[in-house]
Amino acid sequence: MGKEFLGEFEELVLTMVAALQEDAYGAAITEEIESRLKRDVNLSAVHVTLYRLEDKGYVKSKLGGETKERGGRRKRIYTVTNSGMATLRAMKEARVDLWKLIPQLKFV
Repeated sequence: MGKEFLGEFEELVLTMVAALQEDAYGAAITEEIESRLKRDVNLSAVHVTLYRLEDKGYVKSKLGGETKERGGRRKRIYTVTNSGMATLRAMKEARVDLWKLIPQLKFV
């Protein structure tokens, strides 16, 4: 089987799961992306991406406790797997290597 590649939005959602840790659930991920990147994000798109990342083995999920705020419903909490972290590290290294190819420009 060949190497799995992540799209830009998949990478973004996976990074937010890693950053939010125990608070990584759909609505929180959506809010963080919108507030930090000033980017409109659809909650459904985040959920579909989380399911895809789970299918690829980059995240795993479990149900959290019931809350009054959610009318007794439980949140699905996501965590990054070892494979997911390895993929994030590899992508970061590849980006840094590419940025090093850009010549240093001197501005007058």
